Amino acid sequence: MDPHRPRSIEVDFFRGIVLIVIVLDHIPGGVLQHLMLHAYALCDSAEVFVCLGGYASAAAYAAVLSKKGEKAAHTRFYRRCWEIYRAYLLTAVLTLLSGAILQLLQLNRPMVDLTGWPIFAASPIKETLDIAILRRQPYLSSVLPMYVIFAITVPLIVPLARKAPLTTLGLSLITWALAIPLAKLAAIDDVSDWAFNPFAWQLMFVIGILCRERPASPDFIKTAPARWITRTALTAVLAFAVVKLFILTQPLPGHLKQNLSIERVINFLAIAWLAVVLVRSGFIAKLAHKTPAVIKVGQTGLVCFVGGTLISLIVDTATPRSIHGLSHGLAALAGDLVAIIAVLLLARFWSDWKGPTQPRAAVSGADCR
Repeated sequence: MDPHRPRSIEVDFFRGIVLIVIVLDHIPGGVLQHLMLHAYALCDSAEVFVCLGGYASAAAYAAVLSKKGEKAAHTRFYRRCWEIYRAYLLTAVLTLLSGAILQLLQLNRPMVDLTGWPIFAASPIKETLDIAILRRQPYLSSVLPMYVIFAITVPLIVPLARKAPLTTLGLSLITWALAIPLAKLAAIDDVSDWAFNPFAWQLMFVIGILCRERPASPDFIKTAPARWITRTALTAVLAFAVVKLFILTQPLPGHLKQNLSIERVINFLAIAWLAVVLVRSGFIAKLAHKTPAVIKVGQTGLVCFVGGTLISLIVDTATPRSIHGLSHGLAALAGDLVAIIAVLLLARFWSDWKGPTQPRAAVSGADCR
C-alpha cells in the first residue's frame, strides 16, 4: 500500500455527487429526487456516503502515518472526532434556527415539524442537553453522530485491516448481525432510537476501509471470475430496480434503513462492484475531469454537508405550493437547480478560501484507492 499516492479523483467525484444528491433528497417537493438512487434501489446515497467516508478515512490515516508517525495519525483522528462533533452541533443549531424562523414567519409548516423546533421550544434545556450528548439529533444532522464514533475507531480499524482484512470483515459482520441487541444494550444513550444504528452502519464504513487497503487489482478485473461477478452484479441491480419500481411501491419501514438491512447491503455491494468496474475502465476518471466543480464538492465534504442542510431548507421553503401541475413541476425543478448551483458555489468558495488541496490522480491504473 503506497501511502504517498495523490488523492483519488474518482473518490472525490463520487463524494461530490453523493453530497449533491443528499441535498436534493432532502427537498421534499423536489423533482430530481425521483431520479436518484433510492428510486431504483433498496439502498440510497447514505450507503455510498458512509462507505466513501471509510475509504477517505483510511487514505487520510495512511497519509499522516507515513509523514508524521503513528502518534500523529491517532491525534489527527481524535481531532477529527471533535471537528465532526462541532459540525454536528452547528447543523443542529442551523436546523433548529431554521425551524424557529419558519414558525415565526408562518411558513412551510411541515418543515417546521421536521426540524424539531416545536419540541425544542417546549423544553429547551432538556433538548439542548439531549442534543449535546447525542441522545437526540435534529433533522438532517443524524448521520454525523455515528461519524464521531467511526472517527474514534479509525486508528484501531485501519491497522487491523492492513494486517488481517478477513478478520476485520468478520468482526464487522458479527457486529452488524448483532446491531439491534447491541443498540438496546447501549440504550443509556438511546442509541436504539438513532436514525442510523452505528453498530449496523459500521459495516459500510469498514467496507470502505477495506476497499482502500485491499483493492481489487486490475489483473483480477480482467479474469473470468471477475466477469462472472460483474454479470451477477448487473443482474442483481436490475432485479432490485424492478422490485423497487413495480413491487415495493410504498415507502419501506424506517427500521430497515436504521439497522442496515441485508437487502440494502446486497443491493449496495452489487452497485459498488459495477462502480469499481467503471473506475477500472477509466470512464469515471474521464467524467470527473470534465466536472471539476463536482470534485471540489467532494473535497469539501463536511462543509458541503452542513451547508447543504441549510440550502435544502431554504429551497424547499422558497418553492411555491400555491401552484399546481406543470407550473409547480417547473418551479420545483428550478429549485433543484438552484440547490445544485448553491452547493457548487459553496464548495468553490470554501476551496478558494482554504487554499489548494493535494493533487488528484485517477485510480484506473495499478491501484484502486
